[in-house]
Parts: sequence; structure tokens; C-alpha cells
Amino acid sequence: MNAESSPNRVAFVTGGASGIGAATARLLNTCGWQLALMDVDAELLQRTATEIGSGTLALTGDVSNSADCEAAVAQTVQRFGGIDLAWANAGVGTFGPLRDASPADWMRTVEINVFGTLHTARAALPHLIARRGQFAVSASVASFGHSPGMSAYAASKAAVEAMCDAWRIEWAHHGVAVTAIHPLWITTPMVQRGAQIEAFGRLRRAMAGPLSRDTPLEDAARLIADGLQRRARRVFVPGWVRAIFWMRSVLHTPPLERDLLAAAPDIERLFIEDLQRMGPEALGASVPRRGTDA
Repeated sequence: MNAESSPNRVAFVTGGASGIGAATARLLNTCGWQLALMDVDAELLQRTATEIGSGTLALTGDVSNSADCEAAVAQTVQRFGGIDLAWANAGVGTFGPLRDASPADWMRTVEINVFGTLHTARAALPHLIARRGQFAVSASVASFGHSPGMSAYAASKAAVEAMCDAWRIEWAHHGVAVTAIHPLWITTPMVQRGAQIEAFGRLRRAMAGPLSRDTPLEDAARLIADGLQRRARRVFVPGWVRAIFWMRSVLHTPPLERDLLAAAPDIERLFIEDLQRMGPEALGASVPRRGTDA
């Protein structure tokens, strides 16, 4: 990538205050993109926008609120004249076995990850059509690899991958490209918070070989920025995840689920201990609703 590769093109990025959104936005900025970043964390968002510089627009809003998305897109178009790339990157991760996790947190994960993507797409689409632009979604490896304790997150990411596949066909005659981004474990604040949860650590240890390894945030951002610049159909982070994608039909067969099946009782037990040790607020989960004889 070079500073002349995308002169004066406009990227609208949700979840842009930190993590892969912020790191990738910095790289796009060095390639000449003008940036509008949306996030619920106003203070962190403003700090990130100031660090990136070059007139980066900071837009505070919640993607689960369609009015916030419409307002943020309108402000982006007013400032820059249009949008070439809209990236639905905002998302949350909820961890916990269904028996003990909060139904409210489960539904909130879907509300942000799925409906936030929908609201972003609906708001941005007319402007993407006008410029034959691109819509990208952070779909995760969880869209096709479904682990115990992560049913909410996996369901939400499988949904947005399906949305991408449908929209790619729907919008092709308008000249709008659709990119699904599939990161594995990235050294983002969300993954680092998960490392404090014993049950989550047990899940990671049950994953074989490279499936348990983190990719440095800077490396992930380079892969994503390159894929966005190329208007790729899919971006895999790290690149070898492509092989897992093509093998997805065998991921949930008994031989490959063996280690996860062995870990599931530990994950359930440790999650209860995590709740008692850290409290439901720290885990983003409600107090377990089991009876005393469960």
C-alpha cells in the first residue's frame, strides 16, 4: 500500500475507537483515505481520531440504534461528500455456557453484532451505490467455528456472514462489493479481557495447535487493510485461516470436537467460579439462575 493508492476515498468505520477498527483505520489513513469513525466510547473515540489526524471525523453513537447509524452516515456524507467504504466492525463478545449465562447478554450480543450490521448497511447503502463502493463486515472465524460457551457470539457472526453472502449477490449489479473479514484470535482489548476468565482460558487450551494462537494487532490490521484496498470477497486473519474455511464442513464432526467435548464440563464449572470470583458485571453475565439442587 502507498499514500497514492486511494486518494480522497472515504471510509466509514464503526467500532473505530480501538482494536482492529482503530488499527486498520490508521493504515487506511496513510494510504490517503479520509476517515469517519463511529463508536459508543466518546472519550476514547476522540482520542483515537486526534491521534490519526488528517481531519478524521469522530461520531459518537450506538450501532444497535438505527437513528444513530443514520445520523453518523449523514454527517460523514456532509463532511466528505460521500462514502466509498462502510465497515460494520462494531461488535461485542459474550462468553458463558447457556445454562449459566445471562439471556439479556445473549440477546444484546445479537442486537449489536447482527442488527448493528443491518443498521449500518441500511444507512450506508444509498451512498455506496452512488460511488460503486464497498461494504465490509467483521464476521470472525466464529462464523464457521462454533465453540462451547460462545453460542451468542458464534450465532451472531454466522448471521452476518450469511448476510454478506446474500448482499454480495443483491448488490453486485449496483457495483457494490461486499467483504467478509474472518479474524481468529487477535490481541484486541476484547480478547485480552477474555484472558482474565478461567473458563475462557480452558476453552483456548482445548483448541489444537495454531487455533489457540493470537495474531498481533498490527499484523491483523495490515492484512485487513490490504484486503479492503483490494475489495476482496473475504479476508482471513491470519492467512492460513482460509484452509479452515474450506474445511468448515468437518469442523463439527466427532473427531474434531473431541477436545472441546472433554473441556466442556471444566468450562461450565470454571464459569461458575469466575462469576463468584469476578462478579457478573465483570463477565458481562447475570447471576446464574439454576435452582439449588441443579
